[in-house]
Amino acid sequence: AITGTEAADSLLDSLPLWTIYLTTALSGACALGAEVLWTRLLSMLLLGTVYVFSIILAVFLVGLAAGGAAAAWVVRRMRPALALGWCQILLTAAILWTAMLIANVLPYWSDDLTTTTSHWQMFALDLKRCVWAVLPASLLWGASFPLACAAAVRSRQDDPGRVTGAVYAANTLGGIAGALLVSLWLIPLIGTQNSERLLLVVSGASSLLVLGPLAWRSAGMMHRALPIAAVFASVVLAWMLPPVPGELIAYGRMMEQNKGQSKILAVVEGRNSSVAISRWNNGAVYVNVNGHVEATTELFDMKLQRMVGHLPGLLHPNPKSVLGIGFGAGVSAGTFTRYPGIEHITVCEIEPVIPPTSTRFFAAQDYDVYHNPKTHVVFDDARHFLLTTREKYDVIASDPLDVFVKGTAALYSLEYFAAVKRHLNPGGYFSLYVPLYETDEETIRSELETFFEAFPNATVWSNTRDGRGYDLVFLGQAEPLRIDLDEINARLARADYAPVKESLREIGISSAADLFGTWAGQRSDLGKWTRGAPVNRDANLRLSYLAGWGINSYLQDYLYQQMLRYRKPPGEVFSGTNGRMSELSAAIQRESGGQ
Repeated sequence: AITGTEAADSLLDSLPLWTIYLTTALSGACALGAEVLWTRLLSMLLLGTVYVFSIILAVFLVGLAAGGAAAAWVVRRMRPALALGWCQILLTAAILWTAMLIANVLPYWSDDLTTTTSHWQMFALDLKRCVWAVLPASLLWGASFPLACAAAVRSRQDDPGRVTGAVYAANTLGGIAGALLVSLWLIPLIGTQNSERLLLVVSGASSLLVLGPLAWRSAGMMHRALPIAAVFASVVLAWMLPPVPGELIAYGRMMEQNKGQSKILAVVEGRNSSVAISRWNNGAVYVNVNGHVEATTELFDMKLQRMVGHLPGLLHPNPKSVLGIGFGAGVSAGTFTRYPGIEHITVCEIEPVIPPTSTRFFAAQDYDVYHNPKTHVVFDDARHFLLTTREKYDVIASDPLDVFVKGTAALYSLEYFAAVKRHLNPGGYFSLYVPLYETDEETIRSELETFFEAFPNATVWSNTRDGRGYDLVFLGQAEPLRIDLDEINARLARADYAPVKESLREIGISSAADLFGTWAGQRSDLGKWTRGAPVNRDANLRLSYLAGWGINSYLQDYLYQQMLRYRKPPGEVFSGTNGRMSELSAAIQRESGGQ
């Protein structure tokens, strides 16, 4: 007589190989798809530094390795195909676990994540969150591969290399498909929550490929019902899976601190980034990208965003062509719509959902630049665009993501600045936004030294908040900067420059002296402070690693005061009548608190 266990073993041994291959392919698709998705969410929660990305990857790989090792123990005590099927069912619970932790638990953990300045403690706190969130599922995916290899063996005469290669090929192809589908199609089409739901259901359904035949041919009703019930349970779990809070997309790791202070107006998930628009209790509207604020209607932010445009716009005698790097709220690019000579504005933005989403709420502040007939938006990486276009511009205004975000340091490298320089027309200007907050002294010195290396005649301009240092605008050009205050004021007095004057007035700047009173120095004086700082190059992108350690620094005014220690009066830069020069000197003293 053949026992029920022997019949089940015989049935599992006779399963077609394609069921094993398809199961491991779906397992690979879910694993890589989930890794892409959770890396995106965790980088919002922890800020997407190179360290956070390395921690997520390390935890995932350790989980795969440990799961694979555990499978060697399981395979001696359980039929491999049976274990493979139940592994996929358990993964449904693991996916729900991760989704619930990221959405409902980790943002509210009370520890020193947002305050510690210890590099190693920050690393440990990020690691703790990643282990709790990612490790359970990665263990099960790690176990699935060796279980599939064992299940695909039909006799002792099978070539181990051939069996392993076939399973590996199926798993790899599934992984590639899953990563591409989730990142390029599913997230922008159905969103993060529904993408997680789909991965959960696919994991549950894939278990039927190996457990289904056993269930339907088994003599016991319990054996028949259990896999079907498990798959049904996976659908229920998918329904329970929570959405990603809009506050997480807006505020990331600051979600708990900002709770109740704003209302989320819109959330849009794109191919590269997720965007949240929020209105704070004081009425200010914020554009937030991947858990970090990018632009606001606060006066101090509006001033900075328009300075990025107005500084080069006013210094150039007649700008006609502009390239904007990064759309954000569109305010910097929109500034150029005020200039009478502008013929075309090109904006390079990597995320297609940002311009239309921002425009819904910032059209008044950015002068609806997105719909302006002179505007052409190019959805591309800024480096790729500059390396492939033949166009040259009178002004290039750059407002990229903060430098600590993985990959952004490539927009602060010496080689990138050289590419920008090649795309400037004679007499052209390049303006670059640089924050002083969430950064440290070594980072800002490296940014300045790299910029000075590319633009020896560069100047620096400050934007203060409540009289204290907050952020900067770097301004680069080929020739030494010379500013005729009388000529600038005469231009502002013209009727066709009335929109420019009004745009400045809206940010509290009533004259050219107020704008140029933000003078913070040039290489001849600040170079003494930056001397010896590492130059950020494409070959090392060291700025990524420096900036990643400084995100909990609250040194903005300290760094500003350090710059002021080295700053000298800009006598050779400005010229004009005595009255204009006196007005400028008073504005510089006022902006820097009398220093």
